[in-house]
Amino acid sequence: QVQLAESGGGQVQAGGSLKLSCVVSGRFLRIDAMDWYRQVPGRQRELVVRDIRGGSITLADSVKGRFSIVRDRNAMFLNMNNLEPEDTGVYFCAAEVVLSPLGTGALFWGRGTQVDVSS
Repeated sequence: QVQLAESGGGQVQAGGSLKLSCVVSGRFLRIDAMDWYRQVPGRQRELVVRDIRGGSITLADSVKGRFSIVRDRNAMFLNMNNLEPEDTGVYFCAAEVVLSPLGTGALFWGRGTQVDVSS
């Protein structure tokens, strides 16, 4: 079983910073991609950043210049700077994982961590 554990959410004033962590554990061969999404009540979950193994990093336009990521083998850290009230939401980590030598893969999600940015 593969599990994702997020941490680092909290409350911060506009202009502040937070660092979110996502650690993938369990039995798998490799991680092909890791993403951060965020969701606000009443709205669809939106992609914040996508990191494809051996490929490029894609950031949502709304966070470019403010958010960045650091990847470790089984983890991804989201550095959020100059936070705005519009960044408020539940942040979810997702990982596309290869489970077997045959290439069997699956998408796993964390439970989310709340970020609240006050004006």
